Amino acid sequence: MLSKSLLRATILGLAPFAGVLFASGCSHLIRTPWRNEPIRNEVNLAFTLERNLIRLPSIRIDNHDGRFILGTASQRTIVDASFPLTASSAHALEMGDRETVRIDPRRIDLAGAADGIVGVEAWSAHAITIDYHVGVVTYQKDGIHPAYMQLYSFSGEPMINLNVDGQTLSAIVDTTVPDTLLLPGANGTRGRAHVVVGTTDFGAIDVGYANVARPRVGNRLLSRFLVSIDYGRRVVGLWRDPRIPL
Repeated sequence: MLSKSLLRATILGLAPFAGVLFASGCSHLIRTPWRNEPIRNEVNLAFTLERNLIRLPSIRIDNHDGRFILGTASQRTIVDASFPLTASSAHALEMGDRETVRIDPRRIDLAGAADGIVGVEAWSAHAITIDYHVGVVTYQKDGIHPAYMQLYSFSGEPMINLNVDGQTLSAIVDTTVPDTLLLPGANGTRGRAHVVVGTTDFGAIDVGYANVARPRVGNRLLSRFLVSIDYGRRVVGLWRDPRIPL
């Protein structure tokens, strides 16, 4: 997990580099190849993309609304130091009126960037799929539908392999990063790198550098894919979404 100071810097400092993710046209005619899979044990959570962060407006914690963002690499849920948690040791995360789960959140000063970050504990050993094109995070109790996806196994935080300037690297899938890619380096600096994810060649793109032990891939790249993370089976699936242009 990112340190407290780097977490705040990541969310706040990189937002100005947010890009336009979607384009109009005939993309609405393209549907995901597994659209006929039976729907079972799933909860769909609409989201909005704000400063290139995934905000989940239907999430409530301890019966309080807030600005909660998705943190695919945060093991625990995080709430801002000022957020009104109940005095009880048991806390509830509500997914609209469809599902309620117990969480054990950490308090961190998020410096106004958000009221909280929904971490992996909310999904337990289940799965989520992020459809950037339609703005939905699907909580999947029966796991992901891996058909047509490029799959990547992981053992700790969710990770994928990518190629940066000819070198194969493992990068953490981190939706608290609004940038394209964070690479280890001098904190707050920027540069350009040739990035390939799976069979998708993005060419030379703008990337950020930060005090990170491992590269972290963020929403500006992830948004070009339909992203599934199965925390129980410890696998990430990516499907290059033709509805979203490079």
